Amino acid sequence: MTTTEFPSAAARAAAAAALAEDASGKDITTVWSVPEELVATAEIRTRQSGIAAGLPVVFAQVDPEVKVEPAVADGARLADGQVLVHLSGSARSLITGERTALNFLQRMCGIATLTDRYVQAVAGTRARILDTRKTAPGLRALDKYAVTAGGGHNHRLDLAAMVLLKENHIAAAGGVTSAIEAVRRGMARTGQTVESDVEVQTVTQAAEALDAGARWIMLDNMPVADIEQVVKFRAGRADASRILLEASGTIRLDTVLAIAGTGVDLISVGALTHSAPALDLTMLLTTGPVPCPR
Repeated sequence: MTTTEFPSAAARAAAAAALAEDASGKDITTVWSVPEELVATAEIRTRQSGIAAGLPVVFAQVDPEVKVEPAVADGARLADGQVLVHLSGSARSLITGERTALNFLQRMCGIATLTDRYVQAVAGTRARILDTRKTAPGLRALDKYAVTAGGGHNHRLDLAAMVLLKENHIAAAGGVTSAIEAVRRGMARTGQTVESDVEVQTVTQAAEALDAGARWIMLDNMPVADIEQVVKFRAGRADASRILLEASGTIRLDTVLAIAGTGVDLISVGALTHSAPALDLTMLLTTGPVPCPR
């Protein structure tokens, strides 16, 4: 489920939409104040430490002649004041694309940085940190890529990627066992075989899911003591090695280690993509504009 390659096509589409939203073709401030024939160099720098994620592909949308040279690789640790990207090209293009490029980079670096904090918090345990589908509309691929840059892993990428039986599915199907059996019938009918995750809220529901043969169980908003009990239930089963247990629901940095200590395999954290603070970045021209060669 994890995406590790930069989603270039998704980035280009998102950048094009963002530039259209910003009316970048009608940047009257830049057109009226910056001579058309001038070129410049620029740097994007950090204003705080964090993790690198994303490339300023927005400049390819504004002007394919802008030269973009990343100074670090995605996933690199960044110090305050460190150069992230070197840029050169039309001064107008650099200035017009600045805000949109920073918007993408700040969000992606922020997601990677928060993800890294969770990953470091559970270091030494068996737990892996997962994201969720709580991503910004239209930015799913970029958000999830940023999670991997921070050392996290992707849960399902979209609704077609795998089965995730949540509370409302289970209620509509008539219970945990009924929902699991319905999915099995659906797989048999369509000839599809995909991973299935079953969300439960209580120890009783978790036991029912185990008895129904679930191989991936999400323990949603469960107290640590209840999670520990479910982990013990799994350990007592002959098929224990085939069962994944995932903790989820309002997991914070100050609680994630205790949850990881229960012995769960996965911890999904919606905050990685819905609440990550943007990493503070700035773009400044590093040389004054010079005449463009004719």
